[in-house]
Amino acid sequence: MGDSSYGQLVQLDAARGVVDVPAPDVSQGVLKDALSAKPFDAAVTAFVLACLPRTAAPVLWVQDRASRLENGRVYGPALRGVTLLRVDVSNARDVLWAMEEGAACSGLAAVVGEVHGAPPVLDFTATKRLALRAETSGVPVWLIRSGAVEGLSAARERWRIGALPSQRHPHNGAAPGAPVWEAELFRARGRSPGVWAVQYDGGKSSLRFLPRSGDGPLEADHSRATHAAG
Repeated sequence: MGDSSYGQLVQLDAARGVVDVPAPDVSQGVLKDALSAKPFDAAVTAFVLACLPRTAAPVLWVQDRASRLENGRVYGPALRGVTLLRVDVSNARDVLWAMEEGAACSGLAAVVGEVHGAPPVLDFTATKRLALRAETSGVPVWLIRSGAVEGLSAARERWRIGALPSQRHPHNGAAPGAPVWEAELFRARGRSPGVWAVQYDGGKSSLRFLPRSGDGPLEADHSRATHAAG
């Protein structure tokens, strides 16, 4: 699947009264933050993986030691359409250094860095350097923050991701179905904040953003509630 087709991530059903919500642009060369809503929640990792461009170019993925202990390692061979270059380092300073070097390399499809907590080295100046590198090279950069408060950031978009109950499995009622996440865009440039339930279909490489209750037009929330009650 090429960049142009994969870039159209949002497939919303107009018949259900859902207002279109722009998903993160997978090819946009900017810095984006993704914060974990709670400890030991892999939803933030899965969300970022779903937002990566599907190209022949590799993705640089850098983790510090604390992030590996809490979130585990991404299993590259199981990914569809993404080739990972994994780099394991011991601390946040090395993560940021590797991310800056990677963000300057136009041969990469994207750069993802995981930092645990709120170390002093991860300040506004550090994120500003990452943002400038990304915008200069055109390489998308994601910074995953686990176990951290919001802090200051120069990221173009800031998301908070948490897990929701999965969809029903089509063939086995006792098995989990496709994943569903709660995605809160709490700060962005040129976009309105909001909270959505995000459905992911790995087979179609698509994301569907549905407004959470109380978010979005009242008519849409009411129509969905009525439909569910019926």
